[in-house]
Amino acid sequence: MQPVLKVDLSRGNVNRIDIPDDWQQAYLGGASLAARMLYDRLTPELDPLSPQAPLLFLNGPLSGTAGPAVGRFVVCGRSPATRLWAESNCGGFWGAELRKAGYDGLWIEGQAPQPVYLWIQDGRVEIRSAVHLWGRDTYQTQTAIEQELDVGKVRVASIGIAGENRIPFALILCDHGRVAGRTGMGAVMGAKNLKAIAVQGSGAVPVFDLNHYNSLRSASNKALRSDAMTLVLRELGTSSVAEYMDYLQEMPKRYFSQGKPNSEILTTGANMKDTILAGVSACHGCVIACGRVARLEDGVKRKGPEYETLVGFGPNLLLNDLRLATRLGELCDRYGMDSISMSNIIGLAFRLYEMGKITLQDTQGVELTWGNAFAVEQLVYQTAHRQSFGEYLAEGARALGCRYQAEEEAVQVNGLEAPYHDPRGASGMALVYATSPRGACHNQSDYFLVDIGQAEGALGLEYFDRLGGAEKAANVAIHQNWRTMQNSLVMCLFANLEPTMVVELINAACGLDWNVADMLRCGERSWNLKRAINNRLGITRTNDRLPPAFLQPYQDSVPGEDDFIPDFEAMLRAYYQARDWDWKTGYPSPQKLAELELDFVIPELYPESEKVN
Repeated sequence: MQPVLKVDLSRGNVNRIDIPDDWQQAYLGGASLAARMLYDRLTPELDPLSPQAPLLFLNGPLSGTAGPAVGRFVVCGRSPATRLWAESNCGGFWGAELRKAGYDGLWIEGQAPQPVYLWIQDGRVEIRSAVHLWGRDTYQTQTAIEQELDVGKVRVASIGIAGENRIPFALILCDHGRVAGRTGMGAVMGAKNLKAIAVQGSGAVPVFDLNHYNSLRSASNKALRSDAMTLVLRELGTSSVAEYMDYLQEMPKRYFSQGKPNSEILTTGANMKDTILAGVSACHGCVIACGRVARLEDGVKRKGPEYETLVGFGPNLLLNDLRLATRLGELCDRYGMDSISMSNIIGLAFRLYEMGKITLQDTQGVELTWGNAFAVEQLVYQTAHRQSFGEYLAEGARALGCRYQAEEEAVQVNGLEAPYHDPRGASGMALVYATSPRGACHNQSDYFLVDIGQAEGALGLEYFDRLGGAEKAANVAIHQNWRTMQNSLVMCLFANLEPTMVVELINAACGLDWNVADMLRCGERSWNLKRAINNRLGITRTNDRLPPAFLQPYQDSVPGEDDFIPDFEAMLRAYYQARDWDWKTGYPSPQKLAELELDFVIPELYPESEKVN
């Protein structure tokens, strides 16, 4: 790997970090390597928004190699939303450009005395004033920096007003609306007075055996082009699944309380294609092109929303307006706020208003009634600016629920708002949400795809009933290990390639001699390391729980017909057994840690073992 650039904004110092070879071989890159690099720094005493908090941007060994679907990078640290492990995965071109500029990552700490941005160009680094950019939205910031530098195409990762205001679900945006959206890394940037990072590079991306890799890359891209998932995503985007998710009652409505729509759902990929679609967009070297380009009444081309945004600002709030969801998604991007969290929190506010816990006096006259588009837009604006009632929403769903003595109404896990794949429609997501290292997250394992039939036998995955129980727990663990592996590379989850093909790519890029079992072992090692970090930060077995909404039937379900709820207790016990985690503490067992070569973790989780030795 190339070195990682280390910037101390308090002192204005710039250095480089060379990553030990054994770490590279054990964790490869991406979020897995980031966990090893940050392990010693993520302590309970560390305030995520303090100058001492590290913010780590990191590529993987395949990032920027022009395929297959590996134009991605990760941003990691301690989350201001959950106060746990933070990991956010982002596409576009920024990560590839950083590698071409000579660095595989960027470690930022400290706090600039005034707003700044970083300018990185082929190994040269400048810390520049961003006082004139403070208060601008993410798109305005990208354009302004590119014009100011005037050196041709520059890739810019930026925060918006939400990051400046340290909102715990603030995101980082680059390129055509590609975002590091979850866990609030935009707030960490804002706390450091870091408005943006601009990158331009002209170097080659390092690969161990370039000729062999290029041959494999070409073959894998060819296979990916003809894959069924690719064809659907290119045609309809991620919201291509909307109708099917609705049919399976995996798409929640009315803030996770309703399974059936009131009318035909219009916030779908098919409807977008027939109405507002103006083109597609792709990340660096990607043949899938799942991104949407939309054109609304003003004639301006803009980012089209993906599945989560369409559901969050659609059925979740009993709205059914594709154009409105597009505008609200764009507002979130411009302000720099995660659209899953924002729409979830608004849904909770509507629920509490319906219950009489939130009143018109609280909202200063804004009626939080289902389907009220005006109220939704007002709340998005107020939250980003921390104004009026938005000040309460800006702290997240868990905090909002606590404020109104209704924490159990908040659909979140460990402080991270749940996305829109309901375990009552695909039971594996119950374990995914409860055990994810970053809270309720569908990207640590999109197991709902396995539940509807995408069970890759080469990984040892079996197919179990979509509404099954404990029998699928070990399956979930394997799938989490595989996705963790992909987040090391960093490979898009939509790259539906044969695992053996991915192994060949890794070996050619890194000079390894791995097989599929080695890949899964790397994923398992990294998953358990992130678990150990969270154990240190206070996570125990009691945190592996679901919000009550997922453990009761939808209000409109028919008893004995579609009133399924997952047998979560049995599933969790089976999962702990598959993982070899201690049921009392929630810690990986010492034997499991030693087996995964995580011996350095054992004395901290099991201090008595050090005394015995």
